[in-house]
Amino acid sequence: MATNKSSLSSSKSASKTTTNRPKKKRVIFTFYSPQANNVSLVGDFNNWDYTQSMKKDKDGTWKAKLELEPGRYEYRLLVDGEWQNDPNCHNLVPNQFGTQNCILEVSN
Repeated sequence: MATNKSSLSSSKSASKTTTNRPKKKRVIFTFYSPQANNVSLVGDFNNWDYTQSMKKDKDGTWKAKLELEPGRYEYRLLVDGEWQNDPNCHNLVPNQFGTQNCILEVSN
């Protein structure tokens, strides 16, 4: 959609310190779509579970906050039942359905 904007931001987040596990980082997904009724952030970080909706702010921006370990993640947005990519994602890979998934890299 032409009016949609989205962005990602990450910051270090407190997590239990162990010698084997890297620290998780908070990743905030935003997607501007005031006309949408339901937006889900769906990816391999949540086993492609589309039942958890993002939260909509008064201005029409949808948000989701995740705590992710460093790594590479594939994801898409499900907007009112229609799959679409994050408009600000510039790193895409083909998926098994003939479309593309967005890639998120969470660094150490």
